[in-house]
Amino acid sequence: MTDFTDYFDEVIQAHVAIEKWLAEEQDPSELDHLLSRFSPQFSMVSPLGRVLDFDALNELFTLAGGKKLGFRIELSELRGIALHEAGATVSYREQQTDATGLHSDRRSTVVFEKVQGRILWRHLQETFC
Repeated sequence: MTDFTDYFDEVIQAHVAIEKWLAEEQDPSELDHLLSRFSPQFSMVSPLGRVLDFDALNELFTLAGGKKLGFRIELSELRGIALHEAGATVSYREQQTDATGLHSDRRSTVVFEKVQGRILWRHLQETFC
């Protein structure tokens, strides 16, 4: 099976939720909904080499919620790397902009795990372009 559609959809939908969380004031319950996409064992390496776990991700989203006016994320170049019974690994390109004109461009690789039919983010590696 080489159908990555569900995983690509998760990348897209997660970034829609992240964009909204960072750009707009929202009810705090939305953060719980956003974080439910991530495994409790989530790990991440940021573009600057900072290592984050689930708690650090929670803190990052808590502090940044609603604080990035005009924040937008544009995704492209979604590619399937590996697909297996327990999940998948995919890569994508992510360009971010905000109202101040700040722009970043990164390539990301995410390892997904499937738990009880749910797709969860298990690991994310981001690299600036």
